[in-house]
Amino acid sequence: MDMSCKVMEIDGSVLEGGGQILRIAVTLSVLLGKPIRVIKIRAGRSKPGLSEQHLKGLELVTKICNGKLKGGSIGSTEIQLWPGKINGGNYSAFVKTAGSVSLLLQVALPCTLFASSDTTLELTGGTNAEMAPQIDHTTEVFRPILEKFGATFDFDLLKRGYFPKGGGKVIVHVTPVRQLKAVELLETGHVTSIYGWSYVAGTLPVHLSHTMADAATEKLTSIFKNVKIERYKEAPNIAPDNGSGILVVAETSTGCIFGGSALGKRGEKPEHTGYKAAEEILKPISEGACMDEHCQDQMIILMALAQGQSKVRTGALTLHTKTAIYVAEKIANVHFDIIEENNGNIIQCNGIGLTT
Repeated sequence: MDMSCKVMEIDGSVLEGGGQILRIAVTLSVLLGKPIRVIKIRAGRSKPGLSEQHLKGLELVTKICNGKLKGGSIGSTEIQLWPGKINGGNYSAFVKTAGSVSLLLQVALPCTLFASSDTTLELTGGTNAEMAPQIDHTTEVFRPILEKFGATFDFDLLKRGYFPKGGGKVIVHVTPVRQLKAVELLETGHVTSIYGWSYVAGTLPVHLSHTMADAATEKLTSIFKNVKIERYKEAPNIAPDNGSGILVVAETSTGCIFGGSALGKRGEKPEHTGYKAAEEILKPISEGACMDEHCQDQMIILMALAQGQSKVRTGALTLHTKTAIYVAEKIANVHFDIIEENNGNIIQCNGIGLTT
């Protein structure tokens, strides 16, 4: 680790203005060996600075790369990171709140893909929480898209964690790749199957899962066939606390995959929860996109790192995607072209072809 290298500064208040800028900047810093200073962290949030969730993600990747972190404390609005070599091994991160383990994985997974050996991550926190992808979406939708880039991960769900207690636990095993490959996803094709599951946990009655699934099925079968949504109550050892939710996945003839998910809320009718999950699938399909909004921003870093030119058709660009592009262009020195179309966009990028 050369701490005499010039430190690149990233303004954490631009565009999305939240934790995503920090996550992408830190990940690319570690992968490319570039020291960074992130200022005005989460300036666009009601409580600026690092929350516990962001701090645990920072500490995790700092351990993975044997780096040096400055400013790593709750509430800090500025950090500096000097990355070292990315080493495989066993690592853990424990978020006391329901902070999302999916977001911990977002910052750490790309780093472990280029580690010196296999990596095992034990992550504790919220597996199904608001303002972040449910862990089910990460495994059932994001992972198949990652596999198109030539990488994957193994996953074990030991316990679900809901707001406000958290306490969910997952084990993720990653085998590194030599290089990611470019992808071309330009045709939506036709929907061949829609499947998923609706669940309740704790003391909640199982009929809520049926109501969510029935509502989603009704909305989807008005357009598509082959809709199959399982409904069940989680085992107490997997999910002892109260919680409910639904995940729906759609696959198409051209290999596109979309996910729609929603969590049950106090005061919200379960029918509405089911409808929301269905609508999340219908939106990208109606736009002629090849992935949903939750994966749209996550694939930016993969496109930047891959060997060759990637082209992906999306719907309207989310603020998270625009933010991911901004950070990737600044740190990885790549360029993204956005070709605007009637219902959406084509995003293309010549990746840097990072190798282990």
